[in-house]
Amino acid sequence: MIAFRYIRLVLLVLLVGAASNVHSAAPPKEFYQITVYHFATASQEATLDTYLEKALLPALHRNGSKSVGVFKPIANDTAKDKIIYIIAAFSKWEQLKSFPASLQNDKAYQAAGKDYLDAKYDNAPYQRMESIVLEAFRMATVMNLPKLKSPKAEHVYELRSYESPTEKYYISKVKMFNEGGEVALFKRLNFNAVFYADVLVGSRMPNLMYLTCFENMDDRTQHWKDFVDSPEWKKLIAMDEYKNNVNKADIILMKAASYSDY
Repeated sequence: MIAFRYIRLVLLVLLVGAASNVHSAAPPKEFYQITVYHFATASQEATLDTYLEKALLPALHRNGSKSVGVFKPIANDTAKDKIIYIIAAFSKWEQLKSFPASLQNDKAYQAAGKDYLDAKYDNAPYQRMESIVLEAFRMATVMNLPKLKSPKAEHVYELRSYESPTEKYYISKVKMFNEGGEVALFKRLNFNAVFYADVLVGSRMPNLMYLTCFENMDDRTQHWKDFVDSPEWKKLIAMDEYKNNVNKADIILMKAASYSDY
């Protein structure tokens, strides 16, 4: 079963690459890792915040990941399953792959993260964790930090995940973002998109994810109204080649932690 999933992943990556017609001199694409912590109590949240701020983020910075986002869904206030998202960018695959092993020899990380790392089995700092590995889109190869003017506490970050019914439909949706002009439309409307990326490894595939951000909730509402009303979007959704290429969309509205890099 694992071998079959790996073969499907390789075929999907090859198909997406073949559809892109990218010249060999195209700029290298970044890789992203989204770590998702599920927690239930205020004590777990406090332990996670301390670990992330004092241990993990500094270790990522030392490893060359200069801009690490830490976000908490607005829905956490009432949700039983509370979540923290950590989004780290890596310039090369090897950098992402080697990072976990590097932590074993990082004395500063080991010292700063001691309470988290040495937590007992019956007092774990989270309920469960998961990891999503992504590769930047061919027309948005690197992360762009948001340019917002309002206080950080007012910012609204929107993480979207679009799943497609099959790999072929997925390729259509990726093309819609790239050559189709959806990325360009987001840019024209100043959505402050941080990244767009293919999910290479995750529990829900095939799918893509992207992160946009806004001054506040009213600003978000206005941006999406402008998007839906735009002639570019109306043209895209009327095209047969892009029909039915998304069958599930998750929309997560979040606030940045005080210690998040952006």
